[in-house]
Amino acid sequence: MAVTLEKIPGQEERVILSMGPQHPSTHGVLRLVLELDGETVIRSLFDIGYLHTGFEKSFEDKTYSQGITLTDRMDYLAPLSNNLAYCLAIEKLLELEIPPKAQWARVLLTELTRVGSHLVWLGTHAIDIGAMSMFLYCFREREEILRIFEMVSGQRMMTSYFRVGGLALEPPLGWLDRVKKIVDRFPERVDEYEALLTKNPIWLRRTQGVGTISAEDAIAVGLSGPSLRGSGVDWDLRKKQPYSSYDKFNFNVPTRPEGDVYARYLVRVAEIRESLKIVRQAMEGMPEGPIKANAPHIVLPDRESMKTSIEALIYHFKIVTEGFHPPVGEVYQAIESPRGELGIYMVSDGSPKPFRCHVRAPSFANLQGLAKMMEGRLIADAVACIGSIDVVLGEIDR
Repeated sequence: MAVTLEKIPGQEERVILSMGPQHPSTHGVLRLVLELDGETVIRSLFDIGYLHTGFEKSFEDKTYSQGITLTDRMDYLAPLSNNLAYCLAIEKLLELEIPPKAQWARVLLTELTRVGSHLVWLGTHAIDIGAMSMFLYCFREREEILRIFEMVSGQRMMTSYFRVGGLALEPPLGWLDRVKKIVDRFPERVDEYEALLTKNPIWLRRTQGVGTISAEDAIAVGLSGPSLRGSGVDWDLRKKQPYSSYDKFNFNVPTRPEGDVYARYLVRVAEIRESLKIVRQAMEGMPEGPIKANAPHIVLPDRESMKTSIEALIYHFKIVTEGFHPPVGEVYQAIESPRGELGIYMVSDGSPKPFRCHVRAPSFANLQGLAKMMEGRLIADAVACIGSIDVVLGEIDR
């Protein structure tokens, strides 16, 4: 895709700089076209499409259940969040009620996913600006979270653990004890992060007053998640439009009024603490009961039933080979992913495959705020601005 910046009549000659598409600060294949006056960014455009994956079209070629594996890969740092949004959309289409235990387990694992995603953001954002040690510390803690995912689902990253109607498997014995160890130890680790960065004079000079965007502009360009709350807008779908029993959990929504890179940093660090509070509540109040809805024609029967019931065996065969048939209709389901509002718009024509599945990817929307953030800043500040909105390229080139 060609990107050009037209010369404004009456202006002096300025330099056009192509930043990327392999620049380290972009964390993927994103190209920036910058118009510079010396080292000051006057205007910027973004050239995407280098990593087009075709997820939305691929959904149409797979049954509803098969599509879950694609959602893992849309945002490889928050696969369980993607699983949740996709499954909730299908369950809304089916008007399927999910057992409380499955809902609470989904909340617990999704919030651990949020923590893990924020750790990758913090480590890579810090290393872009020159804070080398943070990367090692953040990945140390993320490794513990990935081990929980592996224990529960058998996979560290592409878990596909949330399924239509509930969970793929009964969580193993002792998994909550492992979660408790993480939750008990983690607040001290977050204190370490803040001790290294929050009042560090170099960090403050690189982030405070850099990449500022007002609440009005943030709303106008479609920012969501921490990038929006860092501009003082109190909007979190877990509070405003609760899903999966989030209305039963007590937590705060961190916001900051400054709207700069530093504010977005503070919001995400505070979100890590709030997510740990939610994980503890889910762990201590985990209900008893089934992990799947009682819907034989939609949800796969357990292995024991298949060995003793011919009906269960037939249902299993038909669901795996043909899929299930939702009613004709359309739904939109949004969740608060680590990067903001992740929405799934799904259209059913009554067949076992979606007629249309559109993804409202937060990274794609948040990218629109970069031009405003970078205007009038130095080239070096562009690196801090890009990192502060936490873009995942897999979501952009979907």
